Amino acid sequence: MKDEIAGIYADGWSRIVATMIRFTGGDWDLAEECAQDAFTKALQKWPESGVPDQPLAWLTTTARHRAIDRMRRAAGEAAKLREAAAMEPPPYLRDSEIPDERLELMFTCCHPSLNLDAQVALTLRSLTGMSTAEIARAFLVPERTMGQRIFRAKQKVAHAAIPFRVPPAHLLPDRLPAVLHVLYLLFNEGYGDPAKARLCQEAIRLARVVTALMPDEPEAQGVLALMLLHDARRPARVDAAGDLVTLDEQDRTLWDQARIAEGAAICERALRRGRAGPFQLQAAIAACHATAPLASRTDWPQIAGLYAELARIAPSPIVELNRAVAIGMVSGPEAALRLVDGITGLDGYYLLHATRAELLRRAGRGQEAEGHYRAALDLAPTDAERRFLRGRLQQP
Repeated sequence: MKDEIAGIYADGWSRIVATMIRFTGGDWDLAEECAQDAFTKALQKWPESGVPDQPLAWLTTTARHRAIDRMRRAAGEAAKLREAAAMEPPPYLRDSEIPDERLELMFTCCHPSLNLDAQVALTLRSLTGMSTAEIARAFLVPERTMGQRIFRAKQKVAHAAIPFRVPPAHLLPDRLPAVLHVLYLLFNEGYGDPAKARLCQEAIRLARVVTALMPDEPEAQGVLALMLLHDARRPARVDAAGDLVTLDEQDRTLWDQARIAEGAAICERALRRGRAGPFQLQAAIAACHATAPLASRTDWPQIAGLYAELARIAPSPIVELNRAVAIGMVSGPEAALRLVDGITGLDGYYLLHATRAELLRRAGRGQEAEGHYRAALDLAPTDAERRFLRGRLQQP
């Protein structure tokens, strides 16, 4: 029963929250609280009564009753109760050219009055069911910091009376960057945890809808290509025991060659448009890895060049860290270590310490490497990653 409810939660959370945001007049906090309360009641009642024939309708009605009660108590007037009770939840889908309701909600939430990070964080929190802690990990910030960002975004929406409505077609390009970031972070959340693999498939599905809706946007094609190329390697990422397998040690016969071919072709078409963006460049890097028949034949000089271009147009510490790894494969670990030592802002990121440890190990500086492996171990977010790091510590 819990698994069935979990599936309904995954499919219905965003719809119910969106309905409640409109019903409450844009009160995001109340909308989420009422939606959560409805699912809590479902967990309490459905195991005995069974899942209703229309579970989303049941959940929406329960959430509405909770909202009406809160609105009545806040207003303190019977008239307010009658007014609220008489309201039908207005449809959150208007006449629109977006052919998927979940994607439509994402475009609705990604309002350009908010900065990009706020758009992405608020949309992930409200429409995907990701927790504040999970979103914070995706942004590499403390949970408290992310909680404050989401709170401020909601406050701005409320105080500026930003309407919660589907944008017309001519405004979709302004919201596309945020939507693409939402989709890729949703994909990453599923990619990092095998138990959440369905998130990857949903993100890929939605990316396909975006590329069909906006065929002249190469970055939309870039994010789809990037997801496909990463997802193609999924079967080889962990072994039978559930332990991580590094890219150079993966069994490439397990890779999905059809997905690799599709992703590489989409990436190439996007790059031919001459407007290379961050997702297209990341897809090109992924294609270099995915199309190499052997790890030893990976085109590391090309990868290093692509990372250099990515650092130019979208600089970030993560890009610099990945560029350092590529430089290490071209020019040796000491050259990479000099770059890693200059990176700031990633002290709490376990892959910074793990990368430094690997480079030190390759440079023959095993004693120094051990301390960084231990630092990475303290910060690693999953059991599989912790097991991998413990294994590295046990190697001579």
